[in-house]
Amino acid sequence: MASSLCLFVLLLFIVAHHLPTSSSAPILLPLTHSLSSSRFNATHHLLKSASARSAARFRHHRLGRHLPHRSSSGRRQVSLPLSPGSDYTLSFTLDSHPPQSISLFMDTGSDLVWFPCAPFDCILCEGKPNPNRRNPVVALNRSSTSTVSCKSPACAAAHSSLSSSDLCAAARCPLESIEISDCASFSCPPFYYAYGDGSFIATLYRHSVSIPTSPPALVLRNFTFGCAHSALGEPVGVAGFGRGSLSLPAQLARLSPQLGNRFSYCLVSHSFEPDRVLRPSPLILGRKEKVISNEEAEFVYTEMLDNPKHPYFYCVGLQGISVGRKHIPAAENLRAVDSHGNGGMVVDSGTTFTMLPAGLYGSVVAEFERRLGRVHKRATEIEDKTGLSPCYHFDNDTIASVPTVSLHFVGQGSSVVLPRRNYFYDFTDAGDGGSGRRSRVGCLMLMNGGDEAEAEGGPMATLGNYQQQGFEVVYDLEKRRVGFARRRCSSLWDSLNQH
Repeated sequence: MASSLCLFVLLLFIVAHHLPTSSSAPILLPLTHSLSSSRFNATHHLLKSASARSAARFRHHRLGRHLPHRSSSGRRQVSLPLSPGSDYTLSFTLDSHPPQSISLFMDTGSDLVWFPCAPFDCILCEGKPNPNRRNPVVALNRSSTSTVSCKSPACAAAHSSLSSSDLCAAARCPLESIEISDCASFSCPPFYYAYGDGSFIATLYRHSVSIPTSPPALVLRNFTFGCAHSALGEPVGVAGFGRGSLSLPAQLARLSPQLGNRFSYCLVSHSFEPDRVLRPSPLILGRKEKVISNEEAEFVYTEMLDNPKHPYFYCVGLQGISVGRKHIPAAENLRAVDSHGNGGMVVDSGTTFTMLPAGLYGSVVAEFERRLGRVHKRATEIEDKTGLSPCYHFDNDTIASVPTVSLHFVGQGSSVVLPRRNYFYDFTDAGDGGSGRRSRVGCLMLMNGGDEAEAEGGPMATLGNYQQQGFEVVYDLEKRRVGFARRRCSSLWDSLNQH
């Protein structure tokens, strides 16, 4: 998965016996993590990797190859910890003998939960970050794990909504049984699944799992997940939080609509310095509409847009971007999604940097160049190293000259003012060759998504997780909207921890 932070959420998947009663108290499970220094020995290496993976993921969003399928009386709130690092991950413990713990990438841009399963063969995975170095795969106990029927809706969802007859034929159900719809005992055949920078082949299974909260535990019976034995460039599994029927929120919503239909996360601002350790960030399942304290800002909401080609995406409309006092309107294809699934902006926890169409990106860069290029020298060598542009050399006392950036979403009052650290990253570059020359540089953290006229359709832009830092981002599936509110995410964690 493409991302440049790491987020740990501890979900213990253990067998339990009943659905807990309603509760408003969140459960916080603290876990911290640091950026890995084993793979990247300089800041620009981290930036280059993040920018390259963001671009690759965005290309696959447009190509439509990201995913193979098209398609209680009281309120309960569960809070879980997110900790930054190389990617946002969820840590699971499967019910087995002995129990097995493994971390998965959390991704709002896909809708399948899958694990690497033994035996597991991963092609081109050397050097890729993996939080599961001690236990990189899980070993399923087939006696306690159920297969998924070729006639089930879950099987159709994993196979591009193919008919059950096609799927059961692939499962080698005899023709006479297919004709009389008597193939329920045949298992769903393996399926292919692709991301921006990797792919895998998996088989669907079901198992009873639970999320520990204040006793008793919340049970997810017959939880459906993919088990992959072979992958390309994907050594770590994924917990999909998208809008499809196989995602973690969708499966949770079938058990408890309040928990699955409204969730949020608040990403603590991080640095790309590998040795920096950051506090947990909260993920809240069943996020209530009311603010947690009187000091909190209200959410600014924008409508979720349906995408017939990519129904699992959280698409929103972008009206424009302001750089300082300069308002730059967005093209019509960024404000809405057409009947072919083209247009709009995807809110994606699995992409690091925001990707903009070439026209809008060029206008933003031109305004930065007008404001900064006159007084600061372009750091072209840093641009080559990081894949980001424009970059500038700065003196210690001139970084304040960077203009503000605001995103204007569709809807009245739906504007979000980004903190400077969310769109302009300044760091000290040590230079090459051990010369000892150090200089302060800063780079725009928005990226060029390419010429929309040459695109093959799909979303026109992606809002990456780096630009979401310092905001609580809420996904309200019942009211079909995405909300943003400025937060001190570490303080929000502390506030939730006291409840």
